[in-house]
Amino acid sequence: MPNPLTWVEIERGALTHNLKEFRRLIGKKRTLAAVVKANAYGHGISQVSEIAVQTEADWLAVNSLEEALILQEKKIKKPILVLGYVPISNLKTAIKHGFRLTVYNRETIQHLSKEARKIKKRALLHLKVETGTNRQGITEENLLSYVRRIKQEPYLKLEGLSTHFANIEDTTDHSYAQCQLEKFKRILSILQKERVKIPIRHTACTAATILFPETYFEMVRVGIGLYGLWPSKETYLSCLQNGKKAISLKPVLTWKTRIAQIKTVPAGSFIGYGCTFRTSRKTRLAILPVGYYDGYDRGLSNLAYVLINGKRAPVRGRICMNITLVDVTDIPQAKLEDEVVLLGKQDKEKITAEYLAGLCGSINYEIVSRINSEIPRIVIHR
Repeated sequence: MPNPLTWVEIERGALTHNLKEFRRLIGKKRTLAAVVKANAYGHGISQVSEIAVQTEADWLAVNSLEEALILQEKKIKKPILVLGYVPISNLKTAIKHGFRLTVYNRETIQHLSKEARKIKKRALLHLKVETGTNRQGITEENLLSYVRRIKQEPYLKLEGLSTHFANIEDTTDHSYAQCQLEKFKRILSILQKERVKIPIRHTACTAATILFPETYFEMVRVGIGLYGLWPSKETYLSCLQNGKKAISLKPVLTWKTRIAQIKTVPAGSFIGYGCTFRTSRKTRLAILPVGYYDGYDRGLSNLAYVLINGKRAPVRGRICMNITLVDVTDIPQAKLEDEVVLLGKQDKEKITAEYLAGLCGSINYEIVSRINSEIPRIVIHR
């Protein structure tokens, strides 16, 4: 394989550390589901999953059937939970491979029963209940009818019940999340009266896992924290306000590229499309072979910086589809094919996902998950 122009390094030791931190929080008896949807939040679904199941992860959670099949091709034997929607035409494939399915439509239950009966294999269902996010989910008043239908079908097994918190990351006031949790518990009591046993109950995302042990039940679903990123500054602050010792998280990802050209332009030169930057001095520019196609957000134009030889090089002009221009006038030692850090550490300097997100009005989730999946992910063993 030729040397890549741009690549992502995944630090195995950091990922393992984060997994162990969450295991420490939840204990050995609860199930730890590593959420690897969206190409493992941009980190590489195959690379992350293989490391996760070799250390602390008991389950893997994905968004789609396609992601689940990628993991099965990698010979991963751990249970795989599909969190997103699976089209009716694909349900037979999902049952055949033994994937756990998140269900919230009557039509899905009907067709799961039909397909499971045909191949004589039980479908494993996790009903998602609506507690206040108003995305996917079954309302409280409709839940019993779903459960009763499943109990009538010999090839359907109700394995799990879940929900998702709407406002647990963006605030230090967790009253809404508490209301959701109470609603979930009320639903559980209704099912208990109906003598419905749910083997795996799960509500906890990363923020809930860090802040509220009462959300753990039998399984937690850890996403953003797995990658060494805090869900939000409010989550970190809430942790401190609650008198808890902040969990130790280590960022897993470093995104790199190389200098493809160095050129000098005179004072008064316009840089890039739209002439949005004009030099005020004789300027030495480095051309980087990465742009918004690769996931380096166009909103970072004229705002961000990269790291070259351990020093900051500001972005000049608009970020292009495949090219970004940076000023290396004050880094005279910079040369062709020098390593450039777009996100991560270099010497004593670092660029965080939170910093880049702040510049372009986004969140750290989006910064990492939008890194183009075609860019190589390389596991670094340290």
